[in-house]
Amino acid sequence: MDDEQQEKQHLANDGRQMTLIDQIIRNKVFNCRYWKEDCFGLTAVTLVDKACKLDCVGATYSGTGKPLPFLCLLMKLLQINPEKEIIIEFLKSKDYKYISALAMFYVRFTSKPKEAYPAIEQFYADFRKIRIRNLDGTFAIWHMDELAEKLLNEEIIFGISLPRFQKRWILEELGQLEPRKSVLEEELQNQEQGQVAEQQNQEKEQVQDQEQKEEGEQKRSRSRSRSRSHKKHKKHHKHHSHHRK
Repeated sequence: MDDEQQEKQHLANDGRQMTLIDQIIRNKVFNCRYWKEDCFGLTAVTLVDKACKLDCVGATYSGTGKPLPFLCLLMKLLQINPEKEIIIEFLKSKDYKYISALAMFYVRFTSKPKEAYPAIEQFYADFRKIRIRNLDGTFAIWHMDELAEKLLNEEIIFGISLPRFQKRWILEELGQLEPRKSVLEEELQNQEQGQVAEQQNQEKEQVQDQEQKEEGEQKRSRSRSRSRSHKKHKKHHKHHSHHRK
């Protein structure tokens, strides 16, 4: 961990986490109406009500760099510094994807790499659509897995500088992280297992069909044998009756 990263981690532990956001952007947030009117007095619990109303992810937009509610709430989270359990619950939110996105940003800013990677990588399997507002004010559609990938692999997102992270492979070599198992690899394994199971079922059905076929042949053979025996007996009875006459 370099000096810059140590300093940022110290700030996170010190409770001055808002300084993790660049000062120019912080000043814009402090001066905007949403921060003054909607973020005043918020707690980790009441912040959820505001986050449920979010309709896009982003930082600032337009030529003047007007802060979005998403950025203001992120700043408020950094100021509140909630318990880890609360952030975990935010990440688990299935009904409100923008709460999860907010928690992903918070984790990226405040957590150590060995903690942030697993927490954010779980969204590599999340393909929910989210609306993004770009710096020029235009909108775009991303998926949650795209946002997770950018948070972990880029240094700047929506004009915000992210704390520098060690590469994942370095942490793996240091034994701080287990090698990540990709979603695609899991899907391929599941597909292979499904194909094996299907093949086994087909083989089982073939064996059953063969057994039924053999059983049917045996029944027909016994039936023909009984038929021949009955005809022979009938013929013998007829011959015996004629002889008595």
